[in-house]
Amino acid sequence: MTIGRVNPNFRLEDQGIAKAGTVHYNLTEPALVEEALKRGEGTLGRGGALLVTTGKFTGRSPRDKHVVRTPDVADHIWWDNNAEMSPEGFDALHADMLAHLEGRDLFVQDLVGGADPAYSIDVRVITELAWHGLFIRHLLRRPERAALDRFTADCTVINAPSFRADPERHGCRSDTVIAMNFEKKIILIGGTEYAGENKKSVFTLLNYILPEKGIMPMHCSANHAPGNPVDTAGFFGLSGTGKTTLSADPERVLIGDDEHGWSDRGTFNFEGGCYAKTINLSPEAEPEIYATTRKFGTVIENMVFDPETLELDFDDDSLTANMRCAYPLDYISNASDTALGGHPKNVIMLTCDAFGVLPPIARLSPAQAMYHFLSGFTSKVAGTERGVTEPEPTFSTCFGAPFMPRRPEVYGNLLREKIAKHGATCWLVNTGWTGGAYGTGSRMPIKATRALLSAALDGSLSEAEFRKDPNFGFDVPVDVPGVAEVLLDPRRTWDDPDAYDVQARKLVQMFADNFEKYVPYIDEDVKAAALG
Repeated sequence: MTIGRVNPNFRLEDQGIAKAGTVHYNLTEPALVEEALKRGEGTLGRGGALLVTTGKFTGRSPRDKHVVRTPDVADHIWWDNNAEMSPEGFDALHADMLAHLEGRDLFVQDLVGGADPAYSIDVRVITELAWHGLFIRHLLRRPERAALDRFTADCTVINAPSFRADPERHGCRSDTVIAMNFEKKIILIGGTEYAGENKKSVFTLLNYILPEKGIMPMHCSANHAPGNPVDTAGFFGLSGTGKTTLSADPERVLIGDDEHGWSDRGTFNFEGGCYAKTINLSPEAEPEIYATTRKFGTVIENMVFDPETLELDFDDDSLTANMRCAYPLDYISNASDTALGGHPKNVIMLTCDAFGVLPPIARLSPAQAMYHFLSGFTSKVAGTERGVTEPEPTFSTCFGAPFMPRRPEVYGNLLREKIAKHGATCWLVNTGWTGGAYGTGSRMPIKATRALLSAALDGSLSEAEFRKDPNFGFDVPVDVPGVAEVLLDPRRTWDDPDAYDVQARKLVQMFADNFEKYVPYIDEDVKAAALG
């Protein structure tokens, strides 16, 4: 039995599933919400939001992600960072997963990754859960109804949360698996209900495909000045560093909150929606994102709520600190209609420094920008990955190592070329701790961060007086209107300046030790930047 808008060129048998239960094709949001509720997958919340939990897994499982080692990709994959799977193991996994889905109800969504039609890919997502269909319908881009009749998938994602992999038979690490076959353009996800695996798998695929076309895939949010897409800014950063919050600036047009490409034509969003963290979300600090939690069809993931009033508790992290909401981009009032922008005029690298050493903002030279991009220093925030319960200092190259199938230098050189060609100004912004390390200091005031970013984006910060940072050699502003002067000099925010110096030396050494592995692949000016 089939329900919904069926693509005449698509047969489930062609996917390898000989017989299924009811197959729901390209259901729209109301139908997906209805199906999810009918199946007991969630609860209807205030305003028609869908409240769901993801069970055992409330974050990504990066150690369970595998790339299939086929001859055409073997020389291009960064195997130190990507666990391999044999073609035989993948084929067995694929066959077993398809057999597992026999007779089950399925939800099929035909969607698009990439707002620029010159570089977009058509993605078919097949899953057991109606709410996963709703989630990915928000997060990828929805083609026009007429386009579904001629839709041909460039990539197929099959997600079976109830399936359990066999490590011995399939060559994976555990019974949870994310297996990516770039040759066959098939992605298999099993053993986890965490919906973020769906979108990040497509991002990883684009990170493999696009560099060959001269396009820089970026784990970043982006916005532009009203009426002026040429004035575009990109915000690099891992989850929890503020990509979504800081790009949702009411004074600028939101292009997207997480994943973009930078081509010779400009910036384009990969996605059609946002996946925002909701821990401590407030209507005062983030009114637009807060408002989405009461809009129809928004997926509210792993949030505690009152069973009678359905009021959400934004402070209760007993399920996870990685509580999130997923919603279409047009739920943000100042979102771009096209999800396209110009070449970034400003490139912002966001870091959450748990050591309390880095200043709230610093200006980077092109060589320093590549150094900090390859370093990708931040702190893993509680809940984003399994096992992380408090901020943990880490280096995640390109500000997104788990999603980078190619070697970091590929992306670093692309970024450097784009910056040089288009004259972007680069900034390092610390949204982490000030006045001491985690446990002693406090989080950087968001009002100060916003003021500094506004000054950077309107060009006034470039006219400020700068000092040379003694630890990293980048330029730090001395005085910025609206920001306490002491905040700009992190050493002065500590009660014990000598303790700051000890912490700073420790962090500098961590950077140096981490960067050793890139030294054989970089130019002399980047090596010089590494030495401060």
